[in-house]
Amino acid sequence: MDGLQTVREHFVAKFGESPRVYRAPGRVNLIGEHTDYNDGFVMPAAIGFYCWIAIAPRKDDKLVIYSEQFPSHAELDLSSSATQTQPFHSWSDYPIGVALQLRGAGSPLRGANLLIRGEVPMGAGLSSSAAVEVATAIALADSSELALDRRQLARICQNAENQFVGTKSGIMDQFISLHGEGGHALLLDCRSLQFDLLPIPESVRLVICDTGVKHEHAGGEYNQRHAECEEAVRSLKQTLPNIRALRDVSEPQLEQNRALLSDVTYKRALHVVSENARVLQGADALRSGDLGRFGKLMAESHRSLRDLYEVSSRELDRMVEIASQQPGLYGARLTGGGFGGSTINLVDAAHAEAFAQNVAAAYERATSFAAHTYICMPADGASRVDIVTPK
Repeated sequence: MDGLQTVREHFVAKFGESPRVYRAPGRVNLIGEHTDYNDGFVMPAAIGFYCWIAIAPRKDDKLVIYSEQFPSHAELDLSSSATQTQPFHSWSDYPIGVALQLRGAGSPLRGANLLIRGEVPMGAGLSSSAAVEVATAIALADSSELALDRRQLARICQNAENQFVGTKSGIMDQFISLHGEGGHALLLDCRSLQFDLLPIPESVRLVICDTGVKHEHAGGEYNQRHAECEEAVRSLKQTLPNIRALRDVSEPQLEQNRALLSDVTYKRALHVVSENARVLQGADALRSGDLGRFGKLMAESHRSLRDLYEVSSRELDRMVEIASQQPGLYGARLTGGGFGGSTINLVDAAHAEAFAQNVAAAYERATSFAAHTYICMPADGASRVDIVTPK
């Protein structure tokens, strides 16, 4: 619990009072990439890297927010009728965006001091941004005694990222950060927000391999993919008027209407349609304990993201190729939005340590980039964390 003690001590040193402390985890997505904003299916798991937030009430109506990772701080006057509408293009957009969404939904926020401590590697595709959003949301909601359930908080955090930060992401990252459960992945329907818990066997480990190549979702490519999917839906509505998203299209329907699509929008749609099917097949494989089948689906997912959705990179492909040569691997694929970041590898537990070391060493030889590897099991979702006094 070093993160808890550290953020609490730093808060006391900065503000001179004892705070409440909250944490929210990052996530890794086992399969189901770029399907969430298409109303589809995903299979994320929370991981034991957290954003910590310490908070204490103020006597005025300001939110004063500091981060341990960045030198500047941010303030928001809650008593002002003027609403901040433009992002600052800095780390503070994520907590400020959440506060604005809470206020915009009619939630009466109270003034507070906040200190943020992030442990989720930034730019690695492990959703450090959603961890900040979720930790902010549960801290502000609790501090202001708001009666909001976790599905509502997930929507508020997603809206903050979509409408204030400017990234047209789906709800997966925020949802798993709030709803994660130790030892399990979630099969999440991103339209209904219904989910099933899928046990991850103790005999395997989730090995995350960070390529060291950073990605920026708001930089344009991510939003471009979102726009291409919307274009595909508009075209397909000419003959499939009842569809709302690519989630509603089967592969035979897509093939029958291929002439309505450009080459690019067809490829994007084919990835999404086939990826949704892979998620459901993967859930069946996990339920039956067929890890070999699940690993093959992960490999198919990576090829589809590389060739159809075109969000992979030279480094991600090389990392997956190196992983495929290691003993104990069931499956490997890029995870997160792509354009850099990390791969997720399902590895036999007995081989996990050697796998991580061998992949990192071979990757550095091949690319000159230093790789960071993390061996994980699924973790619990966001919560308030109280200090336990030793007996």
